[in-house]
Amino acid sequence: MTALDALVSTFTLALPAVFFIVDPIGVVPVFVAMTGRDTPEKCRAMARRACLTAAGVLVFFALGGGLIFRVFGVTLPAFRVAGGLLLLLTALDMLRAQHPTTKTTEAETQAGSESEDIAVVPLALPLLAGPGAIATVMVLMAESGGGLEAGAAVVAAILLTLGATYAVLRSAHHVKRVLKTTGIAILERIFGLILAAIAVQFVFEGAKALWRA
Repeated sequence: MTALDALVSTFTLALPAVFFIVDPIGVVPVFVAMTGRDTPEKCRAMARRACLTAAGVLVFFALGGGLIFRVFGVTLPAFRVAGGLLLLLTALDMLRAQHPTTKTTEAETQAGSESEDIAVVPLALPLLAGPGAIATVMVLMAESGGGLEAGAAVVAAILLTLGATYAVLRSAHHVKRVLKTTGIAILERIFGLILAAIAVQFVFEGAKALWRA
């Protein structure tokens, strides 16, 4: 496999996995609820800082995932099973058109709506760069073998996803008016179905590797 083939192969796997776990559309209702009293300029500024922060966190864990595995003595198959189960819980909530409780609780959402600035907490962490997203990028980077091209593909998937997320959030109020509650629920279920398939694949591959070991 050439370097270009490795980059394209990893990117086509990483982009949907990262995009659907970050779930920009699913964050829209929460973002709108938390920024109901803020000006459009402030909303855009918070969305921009949140996406930059989330991108930085995910890139950090993607690049440092191998070190974390070694420090804690965790194998990739075991982490893949754990990450897959976490993704599956998130996907099941999305299939029910519910906000994933693996990202934030109702109490955290309520606290965010009363905060003056939600950019870092809870928007960037844990809404955008939550446990599921962190686990996903760590597994993707580890599976890529740590090669430069494959690693660049994972980082590119993260940056492209958070760029798209910013485009959605900066127009969140308009997006919610256009899609309405029903439209957002339909997209959530579609995203959840795809994410569930990715989660099952993660668990299956991890369990198979553990069985062989």
